Amino acid sequence: MEQAVGGGTPRRRTRDRRGRGMRGPGVLPRVLGEPELRTSGERFDQLVLDVVSAVDERWSDRLGVLEYAVEDAPQIPDDWHPESVPLSSLVRGARGAPTRLVLFRRPIEHRALTRSDLEAMVLTVVVEQVAELLGVEPEVVDPRYRPEP
Repeated sequence: MEQAVGGGTPRRRTRDRRGRGMRGPGVLPRVLGEPELRTSGERFDQLVLDVVSAVDERWSDRLGVLEYAVEDAPQIPDDWHPESVPLSSLVRGARGAPTRLVLFRRPIEHRALTRSDLEAMVLTVVVEQVAELLGVEPEVVDPRYRPEP
């Protein structure tokens, strides 16, 4: 919609009529059909992939077939204690099914204040679960592991 200014010259509005600003993407993609900015879920997945790759490369001969997955949140049963929410789940394989390590994105992100906190938390969760699976101390699995005081 245009408005006349002073001498009748129309002026174009820069905001929509409800004052919410520009519509459409804030950043135009370089490649059509592919978003320029990644979502928080995609960034978390990449972080987990980086941590898992380093650990798996070092321990793949002893781990065997181990599947890694990320889910948004755990399915918590009604009788669960409300003061704790699991950050991950380790399901040991049976009858040909591979062992599966699932990280829960939302509870982990909720506990991290900064990006470095998030990286440290993902590393801690992965290393502790792999250490439990291997039956060794977490410091043996990855030297970057720092237990919480």
